[in-house]
This record gives sequence, structure tokens and C-alpha cells, in this order.
Amino acid sequence: LDIDPQQTDEDKIKTLVEKLGYEIYNEDEASSQIDERFHWWRSNKGKAVIFSSFFLAVAGVLSLLFPALSSFFFSFVALGSLLPMVRKMLTNIQAKNFFSIESLVVVAVIGAVVIDEAAEASIVVVLFSIGELLENIAAEKARDGVRALVGLVPKTAFLVSGDTTKEVPAKELEIGQIIEVRPGGHIPADGTIIEGDTSIDESSVTGESIPVTRTPGDDVYAGSFNADGVIRIEVKKSASDNMIARILRLVEEAEGSKAPTARFIDDFSKYYTPAVLLVSFLIATIPPVFLGAEWMVWAYKGLAILLIGCPCALVLSVPAAITSGIAAGAKRGLLIKGGIVLEAMSKARAFAFDKTGTLTEGTPKVTDIISFNDSEDELLSLAAAVERASMHPLAKAIVTEAIERRLDIPNSQTGEALRGRGVSATVNNVHVTVASPRYAQEISSLSKADMDKISTLEEEGKTVAVIVADDQAGGFIALRDELRDDAKEAMSELKGLG
Repeated sequence: LDIDPQQTDEDKIKTLVEKLGYEIYNEDEASSQIDERFHWWRSNKGKAVIFSSFFLAVAGVLSLLFPALSSFFFSFVALGSLLPMVRKMLTNIQAKNFFSIESLVVVAVIGAVVIDEAAEASIVVVLFSIGELLENIAAEKARDGVRALVGLVPKTAFLVSGDTTKEVPAKELEIGQIIEVRPGGHIPADGTIIEGDTSIDESSVTGESIPVTRTPGDDVYAGSFNADGVIRIEVKKSASDNMIARILRLVEEAEGSKAPTARFIDDFSKYYTPAVLLVSFLIATIPPVFLGAEWMVWAYKGLAILLIGCPCALVLSVPAAITSGIAAGAKRGLLIKGGIVLEAMSKARAFAFDKTGTLTEGTPKVTDIISFNDSEDELLSLAAAVERASMHPLAKAIVTEAIERRLDIPNSQTGEALRGRGVSATVNNVHVTVASPRYAQEISSLSKADMDKISTLEEEGKTVAVIVADDQAGGFIALRDELRDDAKEAMSELKGLG
């Protein structure tokens, strides 16, 4: 792993841990952060489902041992498991929603207990609870992917105070304050560069893997990675309003919106629930009142209609279908943020793809090496010697290519990052600079033919690095984020699907 030797020991550790995909918590944060992780069996709904399922199994066993008391056992499970649903029904009633699906389930289950069908009632409640829990689990899994965004924003920032800097919590930064971001660090707040030049990896925000040059006056975003220069930034957004926070809010709003089918069931229940209650009431009362029929017989039939009318299959089918769809996507590497997105995909006729890491590998690779004097391998070896200590993705690509070709990479001394223009070092007593084409023109001479060739490569989506040795251009290396092997096949399959 490439760790910038200029970093402090603490920053080196942080960089290493981040590269390995872990997170750092101090002792005060650790327990609270871990407790915030979602475990379904620790949630109230999860505990309720576990206890309900356990007591249902116990009631089943006891009913075999003591058949005369089976009704009592199952009634206990049904009514106990019904309590969370009763609370939800009462909440709906307070919100002027008198005829929710929960209302019908509560009345139907109580009716089932009254007519001595407690076994069915207890199974209905447990299945209903499991369906809701599955929906919660699916939603939490989707949110886990979103929470990874939060980890991109550092917990602390270096606040500039006069001639000194002090480390402060990033969430306490205020608009107008000046912060310093060192090489290898993530930017803690949205702001504008007021001092320093650098290359910034903005892939967390834009998806583009190639770092971009940023100079005074340019805007930068929280979560972006500062590749090579020390910069000072004037804070323009608070922690609650930075780019990452706004992305999180948009995703949460999207997750909060229900799938069309779920919305249909909610609307359907407004008419269906009172209709079933009315029919059940009429069946239970009309024959005894107007025809002199026996009350208990028709009350039983009215409650039976109520139990049959409980739309458990309809209610359970939506969360189960959405959960299975989201789970199937997750197994294939797809993060589907809720049922509304899942249903929308069935109607899609065109797709817009993010290029980097989706259609491409997500990391640049060397595509062309053009040497003016030496062989390609000698030019690449020279460039790798200069780039070896850099954390820039283009530098890593050059070093990786040299290693894959099994080249002998010489040692370099007095390496220096040129903040958005390139990097230089002394290799075998020769001052070598790996520079951008614009900077290479300033420190050496490139012919019109060379510049035309560079322009052609850039038009092909490639980034060009010019190798200059003692003020003489020795050639250039082109790099590009290449297509994934399966990208063309995927496009063909989508076209085949219309």
C-alpha cells in the first residue's frame, strides 16, 4: 500500500486503515457507534417476532399435550402478538386514519379468538409481523450502503487560527472559517480553496476516478480526497448542509416513499376495511333482527366473514416480494433503495450509466507509451521511479504497469509533488519530471507533431503524462480508465430486452 512518507504517523495510520476498508473510532465513540448498527434481532420489531414465533411453537406443542387447553394457549399467543398492531392502529386513528389494514387485522384476530379459531388467529398475526420485519431488514440493508458515504467525511478538521492550526471536530466547523487539508487527507467540509494547488479525487461525489486539478478560487466538496498538495479552504457549508449530507437526505426521501403497489394497498384499505366490517355486521345482525334467527349462530358467521375478509395474503405479498427482489439484487451486486425503485425498473425503456466503475474498471491503466529516444520499457521505468512515492491514481497506474512488465525500477531522490502540474525527482543524477502536457511545454520543447499526437490521445479519453529529463522531453505515456470485460455484453443484453 502506498502511504505518503510526508504524512504524520497518525495520518499514516488513518490512511492505512481506510485503504484496508476499516473505520477508526476513538474510545468515547466506539460503543455508541457500534450500538447504532442495525441488527434485526435487537430491534423492537425483531424481538417481537422472535417471542411471538417462540410462543406460537410452544403453544403448538402444549396443544398436543393438553388438547382441552389448546384454545387458551393460542389465544394467549394471538392477543399478546397483537399488541404492537393495536398500538399502530391507535396511532392511525389519532392521525384520522380509522380504516387501516391494521384495524381490520385487529378486529379479525379478536373475532377469530371469540369464535374459537385462536390457532388461525395466532398464525395470521405472526406471519403479518414477519412480513413487516422483512420489509424493515430490506430497507436497513439499503441504508447500509448509503451510510458508507458518511465515512468519507473525516471526523476532525485542522482549523487555521492565526499562524497555527488546531484539530477540531468537523461537525463544529462554521461558515467562513479557514481549514487546512494535507496530502492524503479527506476534505471535511464544502468550501472554496483560498491557498494552494492540488489534485483532488472527487470520485465519491462525481464518480470520476481521475483526480482533477484544483487551484485558489475553485470549489471543493466534503468527502473528496486531497491527493498531493497542502491547501487551505474557506468553509462555505455547515456539516448538516454539505454535499454528502444533501445526497443522504435525497436518498432517505426516496426510501421513505412507498412503492406504487404498497400505496395502492393503503388506498385500497380505506374502502375495503369499512366495507368488510359493514358486511360482517350486517350478516351478524340482519337474520336475528328481521328473521328471528339465532344470535350466536349468525354472530359466528359474521365473525367468520370478518376473518376470511382479512387480506393477509395481499398485505404480506408486497413486503415479501419487495424483500426478495432487493435481496436478489444484492446477491448480484445491485443496491436497490426500496420498492418504488424496484417497481420503476419494470417500466424503464432507457438506462443512463455512470461510466467510472460501472462500465469501466474504475482505475486508470497505461494504454500507450511513446518514446522519442529510448525504448518504451526504459521510459516507463524512468517514470515509475519518479512516481513510486506518489498516491495519485495515475502514478499508481504507471508503477503497476512497470511491475507487471517486471522492469527494474531505479531509486529516486528529492521527490517533489508539483501540485496539479506533475511530480519530479532525481533519478541516476538526472532531474526527471512527469508533467502534464501544458507544464511540459513550459519546461521543455514539444514539437507541433508531438502536441497533435497528444491532442489525438486526449480526444480518445486518455490522460497524457510527458516525461522530461533535464529539460528534454523523452516521450509520453497515455492512461485511461478502460472498459470492463463484460460492458459490451451487458449493452447487447439490454438492447435485446428492448
